[in-house]
Amino acid sequence: MAHDLADFLGDVGPLVFYLAVWGLVFAGTALFVGVFIPFITGDSLLFGAGILTGTNPELSIWVLAIGVGVAAVLGDQVGFWLGRRLGRPYLTRRGGRWVQAGVKRAERFYELFGWWSVVISRYIPWGRVFIPPIAGISAMSYWRFLSANIVGALSWGVLITVIGYFAAVDPGVRPVAYIVAGVVILASLVAGIRAWVLDRRARRTLPE
Repeated sequence: MAHDLADFLGDVGPLVFYLAVWGLVFAGTALFVGVFIPFITGDSLLFGAGILTGTNPELSIWVLAIGVGVAAVLGDQVGFWLGRRLGRPYLTRRGGRWVQAGVKRAERFYELFGWWSVVISRYIPWGRVFIPPIAGISAMSYWRFLSANIVGALSWGVLITVIGYFAAVDPGVRPVAYIVAGVVILASLVAGIRAWVLDRRARRTLPE
């Protein structure tokens, strides 16, 4: 990913590079692109962009990271608005069986974690796409969603981008940066597994 981004930057320059990264982050949730290409709109993109910023003096990590955070917030807000405006049919029309399985999993995740599901889902590829419209469909209040969205989107967008930057610029910090990145990924896996376990337990308690 970092090599591809470097080639792209050499062709288009810093401004278009920023806009492309921000646009992919926004489209990942607002336009459902993250369902089909999660690695190009998620953690790998941010980490690679951070690494490239650390090796290119024309780029600013603060411009990149803050822009990523804003794009992530706006993308989730669009997903939330579409869910509230169009209702459950908006998700029903989204694709085949595997997409609908992801929708059902996200619905259960939202039921289990509520406000925290919006925060945690930012670190889970399928969650960051499905949770915002599900929160809108479930009539979560606008300000409640916005607060969770800001916490999740900014922590995810800024954190992973900055980790990639420090992995490139400081050899002494590089091992720590990779460890933190690993912890973030592991936390995403744990959150998904915990949701699956709680869902299985809840299903067992349902009457036959």
